[in-house]
Amino acid sequence: MSTVLTPAGASTSAVVTKLLPEFERLRKRFPPGFDSSLTLPCLRRIQEERGHIAEEDIEALVAWLGVPRVQVDEVLSFYTQFRREPVGRWHLQVCRNVSCSMRGAEGLLGHLCRKLGVEQGATTSDGRFTVSTVECLGSCGTAPVVVLNEAYHENMSAAKVDALLDGLGAGS
Repeated sequence: MSTVLTPAGASTSAVVTKLLPEFERLRKRFPPGFDSSLTLPCLRRIQEERGHIAEEDIEALVAWLGVPRVQVDEVLSFYTQFRREPVGRWHLQVCRNVSCSMRGAEGLLGHLCRKLGVEQGATTSDGRFTVSTVECLGSCGTAPVVVLNEAYHENMSAAKVDALLDGLGAGS
């Protein structure tokens, strides 16, 4: 995406520029002085639009919100749903927290990576699949959990992973 200049001369991303009317409507829902509370919903919309959060998006959001850069960086590093790099069409995230680990998440992760021929954290050469881990998906009672894009798949096993991949045309 290209970078454009705002009337104030601050650099902003084309994605943020496109979303500014929506952000302004959102801002009206918050009391004055609470602009920092817009960080999370604005980042979510940027990611929905672009597929990930680019550096230029962060700079533009910091300028628009008037918050310290570290505040946006903290949100991006804390919440696992935010991505700084593009992912494949199908993003598979394996929970690796205690409950999921105790119920076989590492084995599922290994199986998934072998099946797709990719290492954890990488995208397949055709750009279709990205496999990553997350620290907790908050579904400990149904561990192990795999999220495909934004859909939870619970009580997973190697057979269920195979069926999931077969449904996406990745079976072999």
